[in-house]
Amino acid sequence: NSSDVTDPIFLLKGFPGLESVHIWLSLPFCLAYLVAFGGNVTILAVIWTEPSLHQPMYYFLSILALTDLGMSLSTLPTILGVLWQNMQEIQASACYAQLFFIHTFTFLESSVLLAMAFDRFVAICFPLQYSTILTNRVIGNIALACLLRSMGVVLPTPLLLQQYHYCRANTLSHAFCLHQDVLKLSCSDARVNSIYGLCVVIVTLGIDSVFILLSYLLILYAVLSIASHEERLKALNTCVSHICVVLIFFVPVIGVSMVHRFGRHLSPTIHIVMADIYLLLPPVLNPVVYSVRTKQIRAGIIRKFRTRKLF
Repeated sequence: NSSDVTDPIFLLKGFPGLESVHIWLSLPFCLAYLVAFGGNVTILAVIWTEPSLHQPMYYFLSILALTDLGMSLSTLPTILGVLWQNMQEIQASACYAQLFFIHTFTFLESSVLLAMAFDRFVAICFPLQYSTILTNRVIGNIALACLLRSMGVVLPTPLLLQQYHYCRANTLSHAFCLHQDVLKLSCSDARVNSIYGLCVVIVTLGIDSVFILLSYLLILYAVLSIASHEERLKALNTCVSHICVVLIFFVPVIGVSMVHRFGRHLSPTIHIVMADIYLLLPPVLNPVVYSVRTKQIRAGIIRKFRTRKLF
């Protein structure tokens, strides 16, 4: 579609040169989605049914699991559609909706990780006031603020993209729609969207990462003031799972940014793989990390499986 239109049809891309083996390449993607769905639903079920887990830390974990489910569902239809049926065409309205959800859940994940860092900060630095500071109402307000911020900063991007004209071959770089990927196909003056997108990344991912780092510097300072070596290790051990999921999220994001900025000479397949890792790795690994590292979650999962076997 190369006509000058504002409502074009975009073409999604699988793995260039590997179209003949797309059906085989779909197998690891299917496995990743199954692990992501199964893991996050299990986390939610365990937290919901175990009264001992009705605590701020696990409420934030359940919000993270819901975010991961949303991120997985945002990409699943088009990725499997391209790999299974070679369904490359996507209407502009569907593309704008998909990129809205993908970016909203990405920024929401960052916001939730910041909220979880705040939870660990309060738990370690103000243990006596923990339950009075992080009440259910406060947690609900934090979750709502995270959602509204994520949706609010992303909403203008599809609205602006709808106003642009597309007069080039509208082939995207991935099997899903991303803001910058669609923006580069526009033949209108898209500087507003480009500048706005950069500002959004700075005020979300950038600020969140800085505050997460600051939280852990304060946590480390508080832990080092504890006299007992055993108590230091116990306090730090409660943060290990969260540190892992922070790295699982931010390292791929940084990797994608670096490849996009400095790796233009690299094979398109590398760009595609990096984008897929950035969107699929957190939903797949986050429940695994918490299931392995968190004793209460692991015990709850074991109890649920034992109960099923009894019936």
